[in-house]
Amino acid sequence: MAYRLEIHPEATSDGRAAYAWYKERSSLVAEAFVAELDLAIERLQSSPLTWPSHVHGSRRYLLRRFPYGIVYFVDSEVVRIVAVAHTRRRPGCWKARLAR
Repeated sequence: MAYRLEIHPEATSDGRAAYAWYKERSSLVAEAFVAELDLAIERLQSSPLTWPSHVHGSRRYLLRRFPYGIVYFVDSEVVRIVAVAHTRRRPGCWKARLAR
């Protein structure tokens, strides 16, 4: 069963900012980042309960090659992505997005 996907606008901004940072250094690495991010989103949409619980009822999918995690919630048939967060910078910065 494929879950419906909702992506918080700031999560989209997170991903774009990470892509831009990588692109400044290497187009190849930036494209690899996007490919891994796309694959992660596909996996979340098809089986979101596979990845472990995180904080505040969220779950987190860690990218393999990059220091980023996708923070998301599963509500019945919806996967809500709230952040594409760097795993070592500004931990929990996405928590303010929960009220929005």
